[in-house]
Amino acid sequence: MPRELIDLLWRDHPAAPRGGARGPRSRVSTGAVVETASALADAEGLAAVTVRRLGDALGISTMSVYTHVNGRDDLLVLMADAACARMPRPGHGTAGWRTRVRRVAEANLALLLEHPWLLEIDDDRTAFGPGTIAKYDHELHALDPLDLADVARDAALTFVLDFVRGAARARRRDPRAEEMPQVWARWAGRLAEYLGDAHPLAQRVGGAAGAAMNAPSSPAHAWEFGLDRVLDALEAAAG
Repeated sequence: MPRELIDLLWRDHPAAPRGGARGPRSRVSTGAVVETASALADAEGLAAVTVRRLGDALGISTMSVYTHVNGRDDLLVLMADAACARMPRPGHGTAGWRTRVRRVAEANLALLLEHPWLLEIDDDRTAFGPGTIAKYDHELHALDPLDLADVARDAALTFVLDFVRGAARARRRDPRAEEMPQVWARWAGRLAEYLGDAHPLAQRVGGAAGAAMNAPSSPAHAWEFGLDRVLDALEAAAG
């Protein structure tokens, strides 16, 4: 019978069912399948991760891949949990809660920029994995100084991580983002000529923001402004 996903997630735990993969003994492990799939997603995107591609990469049959991961949906959960397990976790030490939460946010942004395919995995079953739970526990401790009730603490962390995911998605949106300072320098004056007296508020605000950021927008500026507002909101909620 197929192993349940929770047993696959906890396959290295002493309490996990023993016996290995079903059928003939495989030359690869479940962990190797997950690592290969993650590397493929890093290189080519999540769409490239198919059971057939994995079989070819690992030198095993498609059916052999299924003996390790049940199917692609379960594989994606295993990949997400493995990424969480490998994620560096900044220590909290004696830092204040704003510094702690900022470190958590920055670490999550780095994770999502390194593995952008994680933004495409929306499966609540990831919450049952050892890597995800260890990450969750560590990040909850960043909020210790706020003395929030349990449900509020969970909501506060979700609030922070939702902001991070939105920021990470914004950074993926424009493949020409690095070129925009040059584009702004070439086009800003010409755009002003085209606009003339039209849309004065947009011209004033956009011109000031563009001059400050040397581009129509700045992910770094949006990140700092947004994260400060998130921290302000947490402070108000705790107060």
